Amino acid sequence: MPHNFYPEKVDLSSCEKEPIHIIGAIQSHGVLVACDKSTGIITQIGENSKDIFGIYAEELLGSDLGLLVGNDLSEKLRNIIVEDGIFEANEITINGSHFIVIPHISEGNLILDIESIDSKNNNYDFQKELSNLLNTLSASETSDELCADAAEITKNIFGYDRVMIYKFDEEWNGKVIAEEKNKEMDSWLGLHYPASDIPKQARELFLKNRVRIISDVNYSPVKIVPNISPLNGQPLDLSNSKLRAVSPIHIEYLQNMKVGASLTAALISNGKLWGLLACHHYDAKFLNYYQRQTCEFLIQIFSNELTLKNSNNFLKNIDKSDEIRNKLIQQIKLEESIKKGLGNLALKVTDLFPCSGAAIILNGKIKLVGNTPQKSEIKKLTKNFLSGRKDNLFFTRNLFQFYPEAQNFKETGSGMLSIRLGQSDRDFLIWFRPEVVQSVDWGGNPENKATYDEEKKRLTPRKSFEKWTEQVNGVADTWKDFEISAARKLSESISYAILEKQKVKIDNLNEQLLTAHDELELFSQGLSHDLKAPLRGINGYAQILKEDHYNSLTKPGQKAVDTILNSTKEMGELIDNILSFAGVSEQTLNKNIFSVNHLIEDTLNSVNIHVNYPNTEVKIDKDLPGMMADKRMIAQVWSNLVTNALKYSETKENPRIEIGSEARDNKTIYFVKDNGVGFDPKYKEEIFDLFSRFSGDKFKGTGIGLAIVKRIIEKHNGKIWAESIPDQGSTFYFYV
Repeated sequence: MPHNFYPEKVDLSSCEKEPIHIIGAIQSHGVLVACDKSTGIITQIGENSKDIFGIYAEELLGSDLGLLVGNDLSEKLRNIIVEDGIFEANEITINGSHFIVIPHISEGNLILDIESIDSKNNNYDFQKELSNLLNTLSASETSDELCADAAEITKNIFGYDRVMIYKFDEEWNGKVIAEEKNKEMDSWLGLHYPASDIPKQARELFLKNRVRIISDVNYSPVKIVPNISPLNGQPLDLSNSKLRAVSPIHIEYLQNMKVGASLTAALISNGKLWGLLACHHYDAKFLNYYQRQTCEFLIQIFSNELTLKNSNNFLKNIDKSDEIRNKLIQQIKLEESIKKGLGNLALKVTDLFPCSGAAIILNGKIKLVGNTPQKSEIKKLTKNFLSGRKDNLFFTRNLFQFYPEAQNFKETGSGMLSIRLGQSDRDFLIWFRPEVVQSVDWGGNPENKATYDEEKKRLTPRKSFEKWTEQVNGVADTWKDFEISAARKLSESISYAILEKQKVKIDNLNEQLLTAHDELELFSQGLSHDLKAPLRGINGYAQILKEDHYNSLTKPGQKAVDTILNSTKEMGELIDNILSFAGVSEQTLNKNIFSVNHLIEDTLNSVNIHVNYPNTEVKIDKDLPGMMADKRMIAQVWSNLVTNALKYSETKENPRIEIGSEARDNKTIYFVKDNGVGFDPKYKEEIFDLFSRFSGDKFKGTGIGLAIVKRIIEKHNGKIWAESIPDQGSTFYFYV
């Protein structure tokens, strides 16, 4: 089923979506011919073929394009377009009349707009004026002069009754900023027109087809037959057609303005639709292809000159703001404070460009400069609006549209330009502008938009275009491109200053850490000497008591001696473990390949497993993969994990541990698994923390072993983790 047909009815909700590019009809001053670009067979044609060519459309449909334009031109058109996309216009004669053929490609269709053309002599007269046109526009000193000159030149060359330069604002409303007209006509200079007068899809088409004429507003649209392309089963896309028919809504709009013909041309600046050259005539008026080419040349020169003047103005203002920005950054460095540098001295952040005030927000703390909303209002604005935005830069001349609470401070903050400093949601620079109460003259009441006409069964445009004055409040002056650029540059400089400040802090902290590390190393060495020496004395005297006087002591006395000996042993182990933990980071890795099976056998022998754990079943994979690591350090890892597994499972009826490996994500994962007491899985991270123990009081330990294991594994750029079910056992995994 074909789709995307032009709708029979356009209602208020679909006006912006009216598919004017597939309108299915053309204007009457030419004939559209569509054919298969590969075969040259004509597949669609305008019904007015008989009126223009003297040949009925039915006779041409299904025939070779060469029968209409000649075999040489037919082949040339198809080959040129297919090979390199050059769309060259060609003059031809059909049944004694002169025509121009304007080709383009649309979704597999070769489309020809064929229009009548006068003798070349008349057309060349227009071309002669191009050098004068170029000189005049180049001599314009300002954008306003350029617009006025362009309007005057256009009227002189083409003779339209009224010529206007129409500029878009950021909301796509338009304003007539230059005008040339017949003396008896009312002036429209300075009038505004709502964005709905030129909807989005119409604006987009101007970027594809920059010069658009309506030769007779009261024409009868010419249907394209058949309506649906036999090539793809779709309506013909006429986006690039010079003959495309006009939306009935726009036709009625022009009729309501008493316009008989029009020419509209896109004015482009920096690749964007800046405005329109709009020409009105109050009778039918046709410009042929060459005249329209002259107009296209005119608007190209205009666009280039406009872009140049805007760029020069932009650069001039950027140079000025760069000078202020550099001074502000110097102030920040001298004061060693962003807030003081931007807000406390003679030159302030508000001097960067015109504004009423600014807010400097660092780490959520606010400093106000100039006339601004209250701190409480800015705090809410930052928290409830700016912090949640993905874009770092935001600006508007009507904050109320985006943030309704701005109504409370429109006198100081109707306009806002904000920029995030770095990536923090608590650091911003915000500039404010007050509302500018002004009178805006509209070409008709902008509230009286299109309505649905029951009789015509379609949307009908407004009928009144008389001057209508509106009092506008809650809107500030527009933020200009160079102001936005200046704000962005200042933000980058401040962010860099913040990073520099943070780097200094980090360097200072690093020096402190190095000093603390050296002191810790000295402390560790002192700890070994200062604590172990008296500990050896305590242990020595306790051993003498046990050897020489143990039997003469009472039972409480004997227990006291045993307690002293056990405590000195535990304290010695604790000191050794602390020194071992602290020393891991100091040790240099000496990596070699070694057998894991041999290392585990040595570990089991060292704990004398057959004597100390006679009931424990130990299962070891026979061919564990070798390891490339520091053997001495890894021996500590295996010793700790294996002895823990033996210790925490020995109270079970059938204690069992399993040692093995598995391949996962291109890594060799080693594991030690037991069926012991286990631990609560919520502590699977904390279990590796220093002095953390989650196995209960009945098992002895210092809580340092697993912390040492983790530090050794991380020193090898590896990872260790654990899984456990209470009273069912634990499994420790690691890789290096």
